[in-house]
Amino acid sequence: MTARDVVAYIKEHGIKMVDLKFVDVPGTWQHTTIPAGQLEEKTFVRGIGFDGSSIRGFQAIEESDMLLMPDPATARPDPLTEIPTLSVICNVNDPVTAKPYTRDPRYVAQKAEEYLKASGIADTCYLGPEAEFYIFSNVQYEVLPHRTSYSIDSPEATWNTGQPGLGHRIRVKEGYFPVPPADTQLDVRSEMTLEMEKWGIEVEMQHHEVGHAGQAEIDMKYAPLTRMADSLLSYKYIAKNVARRHGLTVTFMPKPLFGDNGTGMHTHLSLWKGGANIFYNEGGYAELSPEALSFIGGLLSHVDALLALCAPTTNSYRRLVPHYEAPVNIAFSKRNRSAAVRIPMYFSGPAAAASKRIEFRCPDAACNPYLAFAAILMAGLDGIKRKLDPVRAGFGPLDKNTYELEPEEAARIKSVPGSLGAALDALEADHEFLLEGDVFTRDLLDTWLSYKRTRELQEVNIRPVPYEFFLYYDV
Repeated sequence: MTARDVVAYIKEHGIKMVDLKFVDVPGTWQHTTIPAGQLEEKTFVRGIGFDGSSIRGFQAIEESDMLLMPDPATARPDPLTEIPTLSVICNVNDPVTAKPYTRDPRYVAQKAEEYLKASGIADTCYLGPEAEFYIFSNVQYEVLPHRTSYSIDSPEATWNTGQPGLGHRIRVKEGYFPVPPADTQLDVRSEMTLEMEKWGIEVEMQHHEVGHAGQAEIDMKYAPLTRMADSLLSYKYIAKNVARRHGLTVTFMPKPLFGDNGTGMHTHLSLWKGGANIFYNEGGYAELSPEALSFIGGLLSHVDALLALCAPTTNSYRRLVPHYEAPVNIAFSKRNRSAAVRIPMYFSGPAAAASKRIEFRCPDAACNPYLAFAAILMAGLDGIKRKLDPVRAGFGPLDKNTYELEPEEAARIKSVPGSLGAALDALEADHEFLLEGDVFTRDLLDTWLSYKRTRELQEVNIRPVPYEFFLYYDV
């Protein structure tokens, strides 16, 4: 829709409020809401003022005035509000320069798409993230100087077999595709799916995931980069609020549960030019073109730095450990789910050319999708420009069961970083590829590194955890 279309829609459909959403640097939606009568065509050009010093990663207090710039193409009726409300996603502008704000993650994604077009390599980057999450019935946590704890519960969990109930519990690591009554969340996921479709998100499938205590997945159909980042934040908003309707709670934490599968976001990606998928080549390995292989080479050569943006929490590295299908091996493979890059082979041949894609398995949904998707694209384009050969670089293909390799062969396969600190150090050392075309700026990367190190990594590192008492209390 255009600005004029939005104003007309408000009048025709009795919209009472307009909710203006934007994303902070870590990747969480923020919002402010105005009466529908306050939104005029000129609002889309003039913007709406807000305090940027109160938003994580934005401005200092002495330069706090910022502008929200509503994007009329993102206007959607919000199906989760009682009062008729129109949701509109915004970019952020700096009123001093009258230009887009360089730390606005959505602007970074838009610049990445423009850089792709300008490169001549392709004109569209399609992404299809598989965002997993857990649905719990109760969550409690406290962090005090003298006491720290967390407690989670799910009616499906094996640990509840000794509690009153009807006996149908899911065994650990056996949550993939069980039917009701073991799967108690079918209707909840279906309701989430229907609300997403009302929002304009096309959903391909929903199902229970491997994690026994309520792990779920809803798969969106692929879309261009910025639009998919918009959709992912909408997806998280809808999933959390539908769960709340049912007295449940959703978390996208990568590893909320010890001893069972973590929560990732396997990200499928392809590049298109002139309506054709440039990743397909009938005679190539896994039917991949030279461009696709070089894209993989770029991803894997920059993977340590990428994880600072794609798996950006301390909790992410509780998931990225061997086993549980964790993609810790810096390698590519057709069908092997322990490799960082997998090439799905459900279908093959020229008739399946449009579906040819690669799957980057390391990211999780705790990321800021605008920054993560832009960084993935930039790393891959760097590989294409440099004509990187992932085979010659030693990245595979890894078409073997990595858990059955001989020790010498296994030792030659490098692993992804084992901590957020290591990933942040890698990003600090390897980020020039992100600065190409001014897609990322040093200011934004410096802000990211500082925020992650001081507000997250340091705060986790200085606190004792309960297991340390188990290990060390009697020393």
